[in-house]
Amino acid sequence: MSGAHVLPAEAFDQLLGGGGDPAAVAGLRASERSWRLLVVRALLDASDEVPEDAWRLLMRARVADGAAFEELLAYPAVGVWAAHTLRRLRGSVAGDTPPDTGYLHAVAASAAIRAGLDFWIGIPVREGWAVLPALGAMRVAAGQETVEVSACAGRVEVGGRALDGPDWHPLARLRADGCGLVLDDVDPYRTLRTPTRAEPVPADAWQELFTEAWDILRGLDEDAARALADGLVTLVPRPRAERFRPHSASSGDAFGAALASLPDDGEQLASTLVHEFQHNKLSAFMHLFTLYEDQSGSRRLHYAPWRDDPRPLGGLLQGVYAFFGVTGFWRRRQHPLGRFEFALWREQTAYALRGIGDPEGLTDLGRRLVAELQGRLAPWLAEPVAEPARTAAELAVADHRATWRAYHLRPDPRVVRAHAEGRPGETGEPELVPGTPARGFDTRAVLLRWLLADPAGFDALRADPGATVEGARPEDVALVTGDAKTALGLCRERIVRGDGDPESWVGLGLAARAAGDPAGEALLARPELVMAVHTERGGAADPLDVARSLLSCPARPAPRW
Repeated sequence: MSGAHVLPAEAFDQLLGGGGDPAAVAGLRASERSWRLLVVRALLDASDEVPEDAWRLLMRARVADGAAFEELLAYPAVGVWAAHTLRRLRGSVAGDTPPDTGYLHAVAASAAIRAGLDFWIGIPVREGWAVLPALGAMRVAAGQETVEVSACAGRVEVGGRALDGPDWHPLARLRADGCGLVLDDVDPYRTLRTPTRAEPVPADAWQELFTEAWDILRGLDEDAARALADGLVTLVPRPRAERFRPHSASSGDAFGAALASLPDDGEQLASTLVHEFQHNKLSAFMHLFTLYEDQSGSRRLHYAPWRDDPRPLGGLLQGVYAFFGVTGFWRRRQHPLGRFEFALWREQTAYALRGIGDPEGLTDLGRRLVAELQGRLAPWLAEPVAEPARTAAELAVADHRATWRAYHLRPDPRVVRAHAEGRPGETGEPELVPGTPARGFDTRAVLLRWLLADPAGFDALRADPGATVEGARPEDVALVTGDAKTALGLCRERIVRGDGDPESWVGLGLAARAAGDPAGEALLARPELVMAVHTERGGAADPLDVARSLLSCPARPAPRW
């Protein structure tokens, strides 16, 4: 590493606007290699017990093949290990076991193998697996804590066994025309958090889905696809999640990694890769430039339209950047589900951007990034979306915003008492008191996806929706199919009998609005106040009458702390 990293003006502008061609991504990769060296150096400085044998072998590998050494050090799981161990050594995170400096032995062994060195060294065993980062893992006998790795004249052995036997699990490489990703299913740090055991998976299903995903990405934008292929290194497989509820993650410590549950199809995988690569790019950009001031002592939180919980400013910036990319992906997909996703995420991303346009904490560069994203998103908001995707997206937007308010905001007690007593003039801002949702805020959105993408499957789940979509109820099915009368009756019945959770109140508001009852708008605008006034009145009043009594109360947007 020599001198400071400089992003060319064109690359800088592209990344600020949510994009980035292969040259811009190459600049980020170079800067991340330097960042990784700094983290490892800080780790060694913070440790009282640097594994000297591992360090010597690592330096031998660096001299023998500097490119292979840097490539391994840039491997995403190595970054997670280095950052996590450094935090443990500095005491910023707690743990039940000592900091894992032993992983450096495994890194050194992998580096030496890649450099073609003759050597031997002991590496740690975790729950029956000895892992060589970026290469694979050997299954070993139960009870072993370490195992010897050796190489002589090109023959590598782990515990005396060569890397071509039945106990050796090499990392698979997912390949498509112009792109390749390592399918890392064994590294203890692959899941981007604390260490976990190896979980080898068959690669065939992932290969088929990856081929389909890459064809989609390349067909949409060859340049953007090439940049993604250059930037991503590993795909971390996780078990299949519920349909239309994929799980994915990335980390600022692991540039080049995307964690994903086994997707429903290649299109979902393509969207996930776009999503997580956006996070990768912004994290690397934020290692070079400051978008917001450190507010570690601040408790200020914000509404994030893609999360059920309130988020800090940094998390919200990551979200708008990622979902700008997701919106752009779905904008080019013309089937009903694609149009729904486009309409949903363009509105939610625009809403979040409006909320952080000029908040306390953003730097000038942070404000510029927000403005750039807003400018690029603005024309998309005017693009037509046909029915039924448009109305489905409107329902999902209203549902999430109102349910978030109902769970996380508590109205001023003076305002509640005044309305309960028929004195609506009292004013006061609600307080953010994060709640614990009974189910995901996306339940009705998931049902909408079923309805749009698989009408036959949706018809099959009607009889018992909760068996297919976790948390779904009959009133939710009625809502998404436009049966406002049934939904209104079921939600109201649930509230009257004392089982009215926030989802029921929001469902009542959605159904009332669909039926043309003005009580619906009052409920959706301030569900937390309607619920509190209903409780203050003893819970016996008609919930719609309570909502109507608040129609004169001015609605406020969801607060952003």
